[in-house]
Amino acid sequence: MPRLLQRILSLTTAALLAALTAINGDVVSAADQPESRTTGFVCHESYLRHDTGPAHPDKPERLEAIVAQLEKKGLMGRLRRIDPSPAPLESLAAIHTREYVAEVERACREGRPFLHSADTPICPDSYQTALLAAGGVLSAVDAVMTGQVRNAFCAVRPPGHHALSDKAMGFCLFNNVAIGVRYVQSKYNVKKVLIVDWDVHHGNGTQAAFYADPSVLYFSVHQYPFYPGTGAEAEKGAGRGDGYTLNVPLPSGSGDDDYVRVFEEILRPRALDFAPDFVIISAGFDAHENDPLGSMKVTAGGYVNITRIVKGIAEQCCGGRIVSVLEGGYNSEALAESVEGHVSALLENG
Repeated sequence: MPRLLQRILSLTTAALLAALTAINGDVVSAADQPESRTTGFVCHESYLRHDTGPAHPDKPERLEAIVAQLEKKGLMGRLRRIDPSPAPLESLAAIHTREYVAEVERACREGRPFLHSADTPICPDSYQTALLAAGGVLSAVDAVMTGQVRNAFCAVRPPGHHALSDKAMGFCLFNNVAIGVRYVQSKYNVKKVLIVDWDVHHGNGTQAAFYADPSVLYFSVHQYPFYPGTGAEAEKGAGRGDGYTLNVPLPSGSGDDDYVRVFEEILRPRALDFAPDFVIISAGFDAHENDPLGSMKVTAGGYVNITRIVKGIAEQCCGGRIVSVLEGGYNSEALAESVEGHVSALLENG
């Protein structure tokens, strides 16, 4: 085992594994669990094996910090663990070309240092980890749709919302959220899905996947202008999907009040008019005021407030069915506190 991996899978990882196993004891699949109205939690030790190098923002310690914070605050015991399985090729192929999927597998197997751009490093374990990240979202969808949990949070890596059909970028290999949308539509005959993307960066890959699709309302609030350069207000969809992409670009320095106003005044009325049958969140926490990559001023409390707004939309439209998927967030302490607030809001009754 490489030395770096030994360091990653160290005492902090042992704590992660212990905390994960403590959720309802032994690992069981969602289908084997009794019906519950609690919040599901997807995480897996294999997500730590995606080695991005010591200086990269998307480091394994992000997940360790999340689990430690949830354990410290007594939330872990209230969550129901959902054990992920690797996403099958047919689910990936609903969003990505088969040639691209094969390229990711080959690049990792050959030990290439990155894929398509230097900001998206890979290692020999990255392909299997990315399959498990996308598969974790599918497992969460299953748990929510079969009534095992009311909603779910997926602490996965690598993230996904920048990944295009045939291109890796922005730390992302497979578009976890987009794959989850097509999965819930095809397996459960869900007609309309709302995607809420509050990562500080615009989710160009997710937007591209559904730009001409009126069955998916893609909403993104993000810092602008900023990486990846997309997400202008004028980008509203194409063809039959015209009007089903809703971008709200905000200037650097926007904070809690700005985000709440956007969610109350722009997202809520449009989402209620759309009346989704399922909601998926691209939950990036890098708009936090202490995040090293963004320049926004959102606090952990701000994430609680916007979570409650989205949750209210889901409760009004689709029985509260939400799957939330981790994207960015690169200050471990800020990320952990923000996820704590987000998960606490998901757990709230009423």
